[in-house]
Amino acid sequence: MSIDICAAFDSGNIRVVDIDGDRVDLEIVQDHKSEFYQWFHFRAAGAKGRTLTFRILNAGGAAYAFGWPGYKTRVSLDREVWRQTETDYADGALSFTHRFDSDVAWFAYFAPYSMERHHDLVARIALMPGVTHRTLGHTLDGQPIDCLTMGDGAKQVWIYARQHPGETMAEWFMEGALEKLTEPGDTGARALREKATLHLVPNMNPDGSRRGHLRTNAAGVNLNREWSSPTRERSPEVLAVRDAMDASGVDFAMDVHGDEAIPANFLAGFEGIPSWTDAHGEKFYEYARRLASATPEFQLDLGYEKAAPGKANLSMSTNQVAERFGAVAMTLEMPFKDHDANADAQFGWSPARCKALAHACLDTLAGQLDEI
Repeated sequence: MSIDICAAFDSGNIRVVDIDGDRVDLEIVQDHKSEFYQWFHFRAAGAKGRTLTFRILNAGGAAYAFGWPGYKTRVSLDREVWRQTETDYADGALSFTHRFDSDVAWFAYFAPYSMERHHDLVARIALMPGVTHRTLGHTLDGQPIDCLTMGDGAKQVWIYARQHPGETMAEWFMEGALEKLTEPGDTGARALREKATLHLVPNMNPDGSRRGHLRTNAAGVNLNREWSSPTRERSPEVLAVRDAMDASGVDFAMDVHGDEAIPANFLAGFEGIPSWTDAHGEKFYEYARRLASATPEFQLDLGYEKAAPGKANLSMSTNQVAERFGAVAMTLEMPFKDHDANADAQFGWSPARCKALAHACLDTLAGQLDEI
């Protein structure tokens, strides 16, 4: 039986260069109309009883190639459980091997979150008591931008994810957040629903997600550089969400992402916005400190450099929302690697841990919301 490599499915991305015996040479396909690429997701069949070596030959040209060292590919036999497999990066190529004891296996940059699972999530949560579903707008490919709202408190909380579609850990986080917020017996969730109106957008980039992009939408646009002047032609996703924020106001906002290089969970704030005050910033720093105290899945030592005074990029979501609304806004970054401070050799940073971190983030917010 010949080896078959396929990525012609929701969120799939790979191109076969050559198959020579037990060696499979591959390339990641660039995002449409963009030079970005790094997300891969494919299945391999027809190799039962063999050990194959996969080589992604163009890994060195990926958007964040400096993130490959120390990274481990995810593999699954059932598309439910995703384990790490030993992975090497050398001479611009990413390589990993797999012993096929089954007929077919799936490989991905991180545990995928398909658009079908997204729709299942939306359907399940929209049926829960107290939840309202809205379609905020549509993407360039015509897909809906879903928003799930709950709670009736005065504080306006926005949590949104997957502006960068290849950062699938972000929607695993959102699944955990939505499950917690709709759990009747959860005291933290109850407190949030009483104090706040919560708006959750689990996937801001459905087109890129389905197309198997790393970072952009159907027009090849990085949505997290569109927040100062979004348009229907380039970034209808951002325009729809920002318009909804304008209608509600924003007191607290979290934009959920994944980072290719840093082996840790961390927050980035809004330093450098024109209206920055130390009192405003302190609310963000206090949230981060409380979260670090609440869970070993978060830390304060690793993260991005802070923008200098007056130098914040207002085309980025967190900066724009903090400046536009005076919100306590932040970007949560989770790793493609592992949270090394609390590492898991078998699964690395995983869907289950994304969901657990979401629970901790919401409990932390519940304890601080009166001060925001």
